[in-house]
Amino acid sequence: MARRIDFLGLPIDDLDAAAAAHELHRRPPDAPFGYVVTPNAHNMICLWRNDRHWREAYSAAFMTLCDGRVVQPLSRLFLGIDLPHASGSDMCMVLIKELIDPDEAITVIGGSQEVADAMRRIYGWKKLSLHQPPWGLADNEKALNEAVDFMEAHPARYYFLAIGGPAAQRLGYFAAKRGTLKGIGLCIGSSLLFATGMAKRAPKWISNMGMEGIFRLAHQPRTHFRRVFIDSLPIVWVILMARLRGERILPRHGG
Repeated sequence: MARRIDFLGLPIDDLDAAAAAHELHRRPPDAPFGYVVTPNAHNMICLWRNDRHWREAYSAAFMTLCDGRVVQPLSRLFLGIDLPHASGSDMCMVLIKELIDPDEAITVIGGSQEVADAMRRIYGWKKLSLHQPPWGLADNEKALNEAVDFMEAHPARYYFLAIGGPAAQRLGYFAAKRGTLKGIGLCIGSSLLFATGMAKRAPKWISNMGMEGIFRLAHQPRTHFRRVFIDSLPIVWVILMARLRGERILPRHGG
């Protein structure tokens, strides 16, 4: 495994998206189930605010990657910490286009039948199994256990947890806690929408400048205003306070 960077108490694997995908693909398919989380600024703020679901799920993640384009330059400028960038969408595209055998079983939790059909059509995933859990999954232990039951009944090397946080991370936590599964759970949100072309990503040059959130805001102002200005912007304050007063996202003991 790669070395881990202590980013204000949050351990980040020192991997970019391509390196992470190849690291996961090298993992034996029969290894005990582990799940991958890709925190962005919003996720880090949820951890900083001591959200129970986020902290519990992150405590047991197999791999933690940095999906924070805004976090990267702030970390370098104010803390002198160089973080690699590894978005869940980029990691998924490497796995989907380069590494996953289209003939192997794939299990998708979340998303729509339309997305599943598109993945079968575009990438030849004929053995794709889809489970659509109800809304409010993060707070619904019965539904979480039903989703894990589906994963057990449809074993795969890769489980695409195509639901938002903290539901995906909670599901990964529940699946790992069950102790019976093998393979990797990928907490990847809407990444399959990008893979199918059903959602538009920012051009690479905009993403490289750390302005993908602004791009999405311009295209979907109603849904992204809160995410950019309320959910994510406090990360600036957290990093400034880390510089001035030793503020941390997670305490030193990791609790």
